[in-house]
Amino acid sequence: MKKVFRLAVAAILLLVVVSGCSNSKENKESDKQVELTVSAAASLQDALNEIRNDFVKEHPQIKVNFNFGSSGALQQQILQGAPADLFFSAAEDKFTKLIQKGFIDKEKGTDLVRNELVLVVSKNSKTDIHSFEDIPKVEKIAIGTPESVPAGQYAKETLEHLHLWEDVKGKAVYAKDVRQVLTYVETGNVDAGIVYKTDALSSNKVEIVATATENSHAPIIYPIGIVKNTSHPKETQLFYDYLQSESGIKVLEKYGFKGLK
Repeated sequence: MKKVFRLAVAAILLLVVVSGCSNSKENKESDKQVELTVSAAASLQDALNEIRNDFVKEHPQIKVNFNFGSSGALQQQILQGAPADLFFSAAEDKFTKLIQKGFIDKEKGTDLVRNELVLVVSKNSKTDIHSFEDIPKVEKIAIGTPESVPAGQYAKETLEHLHLWEDVKGKAVYAKDVRQVLTYVETGNVDAGIVYKTDALSSNKVEIVATATENSHAPIIYPIGIVKNTSHPKETQLFYDYLQSESGIKVLEKYGFKGLK
């Protein structure tokens, strides 16, 4: 009986040790931080930085890295195999191409917010610009490169709608993204610039002098989607869902974005 008792005690101790090792391994795995890469339009920079700060408080095991740029450049990066878990575009056509090419499942994407297009000048400017129709008066105007920067594409559409493009295109200074347009205006390197309202609101060095009418350009819709080859589908889904939550939308609206409803 004593032998049986000792064997039973030994077996229990062995189970405790094995269980402890297993729990320790599980704890180490759960403590391991997962890193996500979110490719996002430059105009989302301020809002997404705040959203990330809120998100990681709830999910400290997830680190969110942003790759900001023009939606066209980011789209090309993803098409060429650059690592990305989530794409947050400032233009539907750039996003749709990734769906068509099989990089994003349509079911894993959605339109999230919208934006407005505005004409801005430096607060120190003495240029007599009060509307889009006044643009021909300027010597230089900054816009994003229309082929790759959605804000530049919308700007060109607006100027064509107003029959001003032919008068203005020779004065255009093209930028790699909308934030560079804003910088050109802030530093006085151009007389005016066309940017998103959200970018204009982020600067205390520029003044909004006019807002483009909605019928002058394609709708400025921001879609988001999970990239198919993400290495962390569970964690990416968490951030994707958080962006659509009341908390996420509230921050986006704080920075000037508008809901779709």
